[in-house]
Amino acid sequence: MDGTLLDSMDIWDHLGETYLRSIGYEPKETLSEVFQNMSLLQAARYYQTEYGVLLGLEEIMAGVNAILERYYRYEAPLKPGAAELLQRLRRKGVKLCIATASDRYLVEAALKRCGVLSYFGKIFTCTEVGCGKDKPNIFEEALCFLGTEKAETLVFEDSLYALRTAKAAGFPVAAIYDAHEKSQAEVGRLADFYLGNLAQFR
Repeated sequence: MDGTLLDSMDIWDHLGETYLRSIGYEPKETLSEVFQNMSLLQAARYYQTEYGVLLGLEEIMAGVNAILERYYRYEAPLKPGAAELLQRLRRKGVKLCIATASDRYLVEAALKRCGVLSYFGKIFTCTEVGCGKDKPNIFEEALCFLGTEKAETLVFEDSLYALRTAKAAGFPVAAIYDAHEKSQAEVGRLADFYLGNLAQFR
């Protein structure tokens, strides 16, 4: 969803700094790089140890989640061509579902506001599946729900690591350009389809 259907990666790239500033601290570094492999709990501890934030862990995590919820509920836009593509696929009878690392309540809030939630038969989240997109589980569960042949089930992704996972699991993949992914040349080599935007998909 993020970076594929929604033009939403910027909130994640700057979330750490946005939260710190919201509570009166000035970031000393690019926190997206620091937090890349951290859980929210680990990030909350980092705020305490490295910045001296005096709030409790639960309060810090609630503050971060509040920023995300406001963004998804009121701001996160669809990528260009997304609504039109979804309408076209529905007319053709193509089965659709979401496989995302974002939490369900954020997914539902954003897609409902954008008027496209009803296009998807089901939402799969990494939290509920129990692992991230570095493993193929979420794609396999989505495939099982769709009931389609793997070779005819196209995975749309913007991140190189998720594309690698889906491709290694035997899915055809369509790469959607998003500026946050810096390895575009490798993405283009890996993908079966490479799209600058969703309007290009036919």
